[in-house]
Amino acid sequence: MHQPPPAGEPPQPDTSGLHTAQPRPRRRLWWILGATTAILAVGAGITWWLWPSGMGAVPGTVQASVLPAEEVSKALGQTLRSQHGTSEPPPALSADPLECAVAVGPATQAVYANGWTSFGSVTYQDSDTQADHTVTQVIGLYPTSDDASQVFATVSNGIANCPTAVRAGGAAGHRASQWNYELHTATAEAVSWVATQDAGDGWACHRQARLKGRAVLQVAVCQAGDSRQVAGTIADQLAARVSG
Repeated sequence: MHQPPPAGEPPQPDTSGLHTAQPRPRRRLWWILGATTAILAVGAGITWWLWPSGMGAVPGTVQASVLPAEEVSKALGQTLRSQHGTSEPPPALSADPLECAVAVGPATQAVYANGWTSFGSVTYQDSDTQADHTVTQVIGLYPTSDDASQVFATVSNGIANCPTAVRAGGAAGHRASQWNYELHTATAEAVSWVATQDAGDGWACHRQARLKGRAVLQVAVCQAGDSRQVAGTIADQLAARVSG
C-alpha cells in the first residue's frame, strides 16, 4: 500500500485530470506557459490553451458559458489571474483501487467518455507555477438528456463508492499520492464532495457536479482550507449560465 511521502516531501496537487498548478509552498512546476501563448498541443491530441489578456472564448461555445475570472475571483475573495483550459477530456488517471478512477479523475474520460458533443474545461489560478488557489469549471454537453443522466450517474456512483485511493504520479517528477474522498450531498441533479490529500498541509478540493438537461457541469475549488460554500456558489452561477 502506498505510504505517505516523508516529511518535507512536496505533496501533489489534485489536478484530477484538470490543469492545476502546484500549491505553495510546493516548488515543482506543473506546467510552464508563456504569457502570450494562445494554443498548446500536449499528449493524446488534447489542446490546452491559455487566454492572453484581453482575449475571450468564442461566443456560443461551452468555453463562453463559464464564469469569467473576475466573477470567480469575487466569489472566492482572491484574485485569480492565469487562465488555462482544454477542449477535450484528458485520459483517465491511474487509480488504486481501479474502481476509484472516477474519484481520482472526475473530469477525465473516466467520466466524460465518448459521446459528448461539446466539452470545455477552464481553470483560473493565482499563479502559473505556485498556486495557493485554483478554480476549475467543466462543461460536457451530450446529444440527449438521457445520455447526460448516465454520465452524471457515473460521477455520483464513482464518488460514493470510493472513500480513499492512491493516484499515480503521472507527469515526470510527480510521486503517487493518497487521497480521501468524502461525499457531502447527492441528489438526482447535484453532487458535492471533497478530495483531501494525505500529508498535504490541508490541501483539499471541494467539488460540485450538476446535471442540467443535456449538460454535466463540474466545479472544483482547491486551496488549503474549507471552500465548500464557495464551490456551491460558483456551481450555482455556472448552472444559471448553461443552457442544457
